[in-house]
Amino acid sequence: MKSRIVVMGAAIVIIGTVIFVSNSHSSAKPISHTSSLSYKDGSYNGSVNSAYYGNVQVKVNIQKGKIVNVSYIQYPTSDTTSVYIAKGILPYLKKEVIKAQSAHINIISSATYTSDAFISSLSSALQKAQ
Repeated sequence: MKSRIVVMGAAIVIIGTVIFVSNSHSSAKPISHTSSLSYKDGSYNGSVNSAYYGNVQVKVNIQKGKIVNVSYIQYPTSDTTSVYIAKGILPYLKKEVIKAQSAHINIISSATYTSDAFISSLSSALQKAQ
């Protein structure tokens, strides 16, 4: 029981400091960010991708050629630590996508599997919107 508390405590510290690592080593294939990139309006579901202890799938909403929302169709729900990490970082990744208007965002090193799965799902949804 104590080790689980220590692990979760470490996750709080890591998520609280938000450590970034470039997604260039990632298995995800993000769409390159360009300021003139415009998408077709609509809602697009991304692919289902493994985040090791569960799957991640996103839905992206496009209005007037811009990403206006990213919602979660699936995210880890069984492993306590994975659920905790996913709930902590998924809103942050969503905010970064809307700011960047692409899947070209940094991953969070304390949540590499979840970040990679999110970026892969988002990339596949954005490919449909091109």
